[in-house]
Amino acid sequence: MSIKKRARRIDLDTEEHIYHLKVKSQEIFDAWVSKLRHHRLYRQNEIVRSPRDATMRTFPPPAAMDSPQPAASVVHEAKQAKPSSLPWQPVAPSNSSNSSLPASYSNGQSKVVAWLQESEEMDKCAEELARCQSNLTELSRLLQSLEILQRTQSAPNFTDMQVPLSASMSPVRLHSSNPNLCAELVDFQPPVSRLTDSVECASDYIKLQEEFCTIAQKVHSLLKSAFNTVAIEKEKIKQILSDQEQSDQSAQINSLRKSLSQALSQNAELRTRLNRIHSESVLSEQVVSVNIISTPDEAGEQMGIPLTQQASNESRLSMSESVSEFFDAQEVLLSASSSENEGSDDESYVSDVSDNISEDNASVTDNVSRQMANGDFAGSAFRNGRRTCLPAPCPDTSNINLWNILRNNIGKDLSKVSMPVELNEPLNTLQRMCEEMEYSELLDKAAETEDPFERMVLVAAFAVSGYSSTYYRAGSKPFNPLLGETYECIREDKGFCFFSEQVSHHPPISACHCESKNFTFWQDVRWKNKFWGKSMEILPVGTVNLMIPRFGDNYEWNKVTTCVHNILSGRRWIEHYGEITIRNTKSSACLCKLTFVKGNYWSSNVNEVQGFVMDQEGKVIHRLFGKWHEGLYCGVPPSAKCIWRPGSMPTDYELYYGFTRFAIELNELCPELKDVLPRTDARFRPDQRHLEEGNLEMASTEKQRIEDMQRARRKWNEENIIKQEPRFFKKVVDANHRERWVSNNMYWELRKNPGFINMESTANLW
Repeated sequence: MSIKKRARRIDLDTEEHIYHLKVKSQEIFDAWVSKLRHHRLYRQNEIVRSPRDATMRTFPPPAAMDSPQPAASVVHEAKQAKPSSLPWQPVAPSNSSNSSLPASYSNGQSKVVAWLQESEEMDKCAEELARCQSNLTELSRLLQSLEILQRTQSAPNFTDMQVPLSASMSPVRLHSSNPNLCAELVDFQPPVSRLTDSVECASDYIKLQEEFCTIAQKVHSLLKSAFNTVAIEKEKIKQILSDQEQSDQSAQINSLRKSLSQALSQNAELRTRLNRIHSESVLSEQVVSVNIISTPDEAGEQMGIPLTQQASNESRLSMSESVSEFFDAQEVLLSASSSENEGSDDESYVSDVSDNISEDNASVTDNVSRQMANGDFAGSAFRNGRRTCLPAPCPDTSNINLWNILRNNIGKDLSKVSMPVELNEPLNTLQRMCEEMEYSELLDKAAETEDPFERMVLVAAFAVSGYSSTYYRAGSKPFNPLLGETYECIREDKGFCFFSEQVSHHPPISACHCESKNFTFWQDVRWKNKFWGKSMEILPVGTVNLMIPRFGDNYEWNKVTTCVHNILSGRRWIEHYGEITIRNTKSSACLCKLTFVKGNYWSSNVNEVQGFVMDQEGKVIHRLFGKWHEGLYCGVPPSAKCIWRPGSMPTDYELYYGFTRFAIELNELCPELKDVLPRTDARFRPDQRHLEEGNLEMASTEKQRIEDMQRARRKWNEENIIKQEPRFFKKVVDANHRERWVSNNMYWELRKNPGFINMESTANLW
């Protein structure tokens, strides 16, 4: 629970949901804070007293929460759960919950409930507990009487006076049980009248103590009897459940044996059919496939197309085929997102939605192609054979106490908080923006699609695909780029050239620009990170832009909120929620809306995406559905078509930050690139490089040094009234009076001639 007194706002992080309460009145705000604190204390006491029973109690009884209705806007409302009177009483399950449970479990539970209702021993136990409750009330009354006698002024000093005592009570025992009795008046001799009163008080006191001991013995006896009864009944319950489990296991074993027998029979039949097909097959097709690249000249002409693509183009299925056939035919092709899955070394990519793939898809923009032909990109910027694994696995972060770091930053922007380097991944935000281009072939296909509604479907699939790589990345965060830091990525296999730059430090704003023969993509995003106690929200502010020159389209869309759950404990998982609206600013013919559904870790709709493409009159033309980490489909089940599906993950991806094959390649720095990249490129950043190589000590030292350099550089600029301007982006104001960062067309020109050598004197970021 986080409280902002000045703003009269209360933030509650309950793991599954985040509640924000804004209260108008200070009096009602104080009342809410008081009630919530009492509720939290109540819940803590409940958990300590009975952890198992406390899970069923969401709020204290109505009397404890009696407060005026606040003028607050609440995102969700919690339901009250009525606590049971005794912790051992069974709770009857609802019909809705029973319907989702296995039949064997429901039958076993109903037998236990019936047994509890018919058991005489449990009735006897309940009666004993009721009598015990009555005796405890009597004990409380006697204890109050004893305390009154103890505090009265006429209470005698039994140690000093010669008063006959009960055989069961000794002076030492009375003195120890009543420390307030005075032991200093040894020589004092009281008057006879006061002595008589004292004797009567002593007699009453002793009598009360004897009654107290007698009832306490009864309570002990009743509790012991109740305990023995409960223990016996517990063994009976265990026996019933054990018998039920054994019967269920025998039924499951019989079912498994039957299924195994059927599987073996089907396997034998399939083997027979395969042998027959193999014996009747014609081998001439294999000769044709081999002869495709039989001569060097032909091989040179075919360089843009991998062998696997050439051999399978005729047999590929189009988007109009059924879902099941599409899955069977496209599974391998959809996973070919890196060099590991391709049949040749030039890394030509096979589009997962295209029927006729052109060799032009493997080329870069016309401008870049001419520069490459003229030798302007010297240093083999277009390389063959990218790496398939990181140099070292991710470090162990179990010994890091995040609460000590984050407890003073609840509700604040974490971009200004320095984190241990172990919590980072060896990529930064600029490279993460490039990672969104992993499935750029969707845009290539959109540039070839005449129908504007189908083009919008492909653009929507591309917008969703940018989130797929985050599914396994909840355990780490990217490095924050320094002001002026850059990143470049030229992918011959995908046909694009990408560069990005950190254009602002406070607030942190990253901008990127990507060019292809078929499209131009750019965006500028400001990232806000909010920590709410158990989870962290990442709110991107900015617009994504896509231009397809062939049709004159200019698409714009926003990004959704990202939330990382279980930051402090438990299994971390990532969630995206919100709505994306994709518009073509050059035409109002169609509009697309995508909803990333907010769920929880155990819900069936986790990671679900729903959407539609409609015309300018509001009529739905295409319906979209799927999950952002599994794929996107167009149409209505079961005849829906798969538009996009992510590639398979590399081996042991859990040990290497959950990186995809494309992500593994982003930070690779080969010797040929060292001479052509600017010194501001993220590949040269030492702390990130040391982390990738598994050298945590050096990574931590370098990270601290780089952050200190940045603070000193910023202070010096402020003192000398110097504003550091971005090198490759400029700020513009669009028609809606929004500030945008767009390319100034200097990066590739400067890279070509005279290169980045002139940046050396002013680009010492690390």
